[in-house]
Amino acid sequence: MGFREVSVIEVREVLRGWLGGAGLRTVAARAGVDRKTVRRYVQAAQEAGLARSADVATVDDELIGAVLEAVRPARPGGHGASWELLAAREEAITAWVKGDGKDAKALSIVKIEELLARQGVVVPYRTLHRFATQRCGYRAKETTVRVNDGEPGVELQVDFGHMGYLTDEDGRRRKVHALTFTAVVSRHMFVWLTYSQTLTAVIAGCEAAWAFFGGVFKVLVPDNLKPVVTDADPVNPRLSTGWLDYTQHAGFVTDPARVRSPKDKPRVERAVQFVRGNFWAGEDFTDLTDAQARAEAWCSGRAGMRIHGTTQARPTEVFTQLEAPVLLPVPDPYDQPVFTRVKVHRDYHVEVAKALYSIPEATWVGTWTPAPTVSWSSCTPPAPAAGSWSRPTPANLLVAGPPTGRTCPSTRQGTRCGT
Repeated sequence: MGFREVSVIEVREVLRGWLGGAGLRTVAARAGVDRKTVRRYVQAAQEAGLARSADVATVDDELIGAVLEAVRPARPGGHGASWELLAAREEAITAWVKGDGKDAKALSIVKIEELLARQGVVVPYRTLHRFATQRCGYRAKETTVRVNDGEPGVELQVDFGHMGYLTDEDGRRRKVHALTFTAVVSRHMFVWLTYSQTLTAVIAGCEAAWAFFGGVFKVLVPDNLKPVVTDADPVNPRLSTGWLDYTQHAGFVTDPARVRSPKDKPRVERAVQFVRGNFWAGEDFTDLTDAQARAEAWCSGRAGMRIHGTTQARPTEVFTQLEAPVLLPVPDPYDQPVFTRVKVHRDYHVEVAKALYSIPEATWVGTWTPAPTVSWSSCTPPAPAAGSWSRPTPANLLVAGPPTGRTCPSTRQGTRCGT
């Protein structure tokens, strides 16, 4: 009924303008329709007996009905002849859409149109697209359910995204990734640019994010980044030892998203596209340092002070009012250790971070220490007392400094490292 009423008003407006002496282009602009549509309406009205010298009062319901019947003929089931041709081949089109063919790959609508044309079925592309969507399951959309944002200062969603390329100081053209942090409640974001996706890069991005936000969020929701998640189980994901050590240092917990489940972190999924299109695209950066400085300024200014489409508020203002006061304190700088599984060689040495360290006991020669056993950082404690070397266990391993022989004198620097 609504469609019929709109059509009547549209036809009446076109004919009223045409009887007033306006040209087809002018009539189309006034009625808000295409010029070809105006021509069809006028031709149908003339065939029904309407002359241009007639009065506007002659445009009655009977005349408009005749025009509508001519330009929009009655269709059985609401569809035309092209739709009926496609209905006879619905099973084949469904198989093409779902990829049930011999190569088990879903076909595009363009390819399906070509295959149908080879069989003598020539239909408009839009009709084929509409038919495949409504009847054959082409790109069927799932129902989207809005999820509550939760409490302020709790959840921070994180994701990597490819931005583009930069030339580094060595003249190499390198790929640039953006680690995007998005606060769920305020939508305030921070962008960390890096050449790599290692654990060191992720931790460096987190450290910069805490400084930018002025605190630590209680829960991080990352994608299944290899440095963070070693086993992407949907129920019990396994986090890397290095990442767990950092979370204990900073005081937050990790709740990884499921594999190929962007709806688990929808706030940052859209933010990555926004960063790529609004910040990176069309800009020229001298180097990564320049790009990072401009990224932080963009996060505080352009991105932070815009009116967000969902919240209808400025992210920076909402963050300052609701989330900043409840964040965890910024931790001390993190000295990232190296966690590794080492083998005790027959010269009583193990290799950690491409450096050799001596083990005084020969009991473990030729064996692998239980993983993870060794952590090594830039902080070296005082030398152990003479005779304090102990047998390597999962919770207790003494690693010496640069070896000078097969023994471990008490003057050598060592560090006791745990799991």
